[in-house]
Amino acid sequence: MIAKKWILLNNEIMIKQDDEFSLHKDKEAVRSYFLDYVNKNTVFFYTLKEKIDYLIENNYYVNFYEWYTFDQMKQVFDLVYSRKFRFPSFMSAFKFFQSYALRDDSGEKFLERYEDRLAVIALFLARGDVNKAMETAEILINQEYQPATPTFLNAGKKRSGELVSCFLDEVGDNLNGIGYAIDSAMKLSSIGGGVSFNMSKVRARGEAIKGVENLSSGVLPVMKIFEDTFSYANQLGQRPGAGAVYLNVFHADVEEFLDCKKINVDEKVRIKSLSIGVIVPDKFMELAENDEPCYLFYPHTVMLEYGQYLDELDMDAMYEELITNPKIRKRKVNARHLLVKIAQTQKESGYPYLFFKGNANRQHPLEGVGNVKFSNLCTEIMQISDVSDIESYGKQDTIRYGISCNLGSLNIVTVMENKRIKEAVKTAMDALTIVSDFTNIEMVPSISKANAELHSVGLGAMNLHGFLAKNFIMYESDEALEFANVFFMMVNYYSLERSMEIARERKKTFAGFENSRYASGSYFDKYVAEDIIPQRAKIQALFEGVHIPTKEDWAQLKEAVAEHGLYHAYRLAIAPNQSTAYIMNSTASVMPVVDVIEVREYGDSTTYYPMPYLTNDNYFYYKSAYDMDQKKVLRLISVIQRHVDQGISTILHTNSKDTTRDLSVYYIYAHKMGLKSLYYTRTRKASIDECVSCAV
Repeated sequence: MIAKKWILLNNEIMIKQDDEFSLHKDKEAVRSYFLDYVNKNTVFFYTLKEKIDYLIENNYYVNFYEWYTFDQMKQVFDLVYSRKFRFPSFMSAFKFFQSYALRDDSGEKFLERYEDRLAVIALFLARGDVNKAMETAEILINQEYQPATPTFLNAGKKRSGELVSCFLDEVGDNLNGIGYAIDSAMKLSSIGGGVSFNMSKVRARGEAIKGVENLSSGVLPVMKIFEDTFSYANQLGQRPGAGAVYLNVFHADVEEFLDCKKINVDEKVRIKSLSIGVIVPDKFMELAENDEPCYLFYPHTVMLEYGQYLDELDMDAMYEELITNPKIRKRKVNARHLLVKIAQTQKESGYPYLFFKGNANRQHPLEGVGNVKFSNLCTEIMQISDVSDIESYGKQDTIRYGISCNLGSLNIVTVMENKRIKEAVKTAMDALTIVSDFTNIEMVPSISKANAELHSVGLGAMNLHGFLAKNFIMYESDEALEFANVFFMMVNYYSLERSMEIARERKKTFAGFENSRYASGSYFDKYVAEDIIPQRAKIQALFEGVHIPTKEDWAQLKEAVAEHGLYHAYRLAIAPNQSTAYIMNSTASVMPVVDVIEVREYGDSTTYYPMPYLTNDNYFYYKSAYDMDQKKVLRLISVIQRHVDQGISTILHTNSKDTTRDLSVYYIYAHKMGLKSLYYTRTRKASIDECVSCAV
């Protein structure tokens, strides 16, 4: 098979001249891709009106005429086209047209350009407010903000999936509760949802059922059902279902839970496609660090004795009582050996994710409303949840909180260079709010209830390494720490301010606001105490011409929030966002890059993606994550975490020479630095596909 011209041009990047890569060849590849493929396979319309009318009449777009006049729509299209956008890399153009551009029913012809997709998203999210549509269109065409994949792909389309595709829920400890969770998994997976479940309430293997000992099969058989469920309900075969399950480290089944990811384990035990995460309370980290014995508990005996679930107990307060209470069934293990077992499993499979429960709840602004018990497929969503009471047929269920993730990301480079942090954050918050307001997953009542009452969103960021490299700042440096501290403080400030403004406009707060640290004002104390401003001249220059909120600004915001409240229970979460990072020509999330020039395999061809803004001058600043001091990476993430009310997808990059002890040290360090979670552990030359549902 003859390679396509644009692929050949892209591959010529790797031909060195005078010991320098031929980076200009990537621009030639983009031009060829458009001239020789995209343009030839795009449906041509003589006028914008002809295009819009055709797409509405043929059920490609929703009927925008119900919200706008044609002249209003034209304003938005004119704005995006006037910027004369050009894809800066072949990969960004290729990713958009392969994965996101609207095609005709044959699947052969493109009906949208990039500008069309942005205009339609802006019109759809603004719901008839043309000024809001213009503001949204501006942050999109400036590439200051990127909606999550579900929103970017589906907004404005008549035949579309949901705008949100990441969900979390609890599993109850009875057949009704387990059945509800499996039914929810099937329904959510069928609409393209990735779903995470907390299984810590399910009784362990060998526990009693109806008072008869040794009848329970434990969590593993339920996990098998979940795995089959996600495989079966796969959104019309367009993409595989994605699921994750979390288990508390003090649960008696935790060793069996970890063994399911071993490569050489019995097929009856092995879980292949389901992701797993371990919930780690502070008490366990203390036991492991001090090399003390650790007891694993049988959760049903805890429920019978205390009327509370094991994973909802404060283990710092209750651990000693649990191990001395003869009514609580338990078994003894070595805490450090268990931590090493977690590390061994990660070395083999990349799993489990780690959720540091104590850190998440210590920093939790809604501590007076409820606790965070687990996380999602990508470990950045951390919200309150409560298990629902599902009764037998004909009886009244008690529905409590599940969780849905409504995500989008700022592009750090463009918002900084355009000096529009405030404008971009506030408009992004508006866009996310619309998605939250108009998403109602009725098929799963616990998810629907949480979305309706909490209005949670997750604004994140991408292109941190790209921004630092472009400005000749090393990712591991103190300058990077200072920049991140100021930038994410500002994102926090303006997202809070916009949430307060929406609450004031609508005269409505999220449920439970009055019991939050926002209402009491304690959340703002650290910001009111002292100014967060850059000290180094280089970082000062980056923020030149931008107002950095002062402690006086924070004090005023504290008063305004006390008076008007907040609309959103949660605002910030930093997802992996690899997929849409290509379109934005940015480095993914806030993590360091792996390769200076990334190699991707698509079908029978190889493509190369040079890191954004790469030149032969800043090449040195794109140091691979595998060559970095992981403690310095974790230190930078910990600085960002101070300002993020939810979590950050944090990947550990290790080399084959790193031992399980080295990994254990990283876990302890991450915990001490206040990180709330760790996502995958990647070992050089090993790869794990990104979670599609959280690809923002």
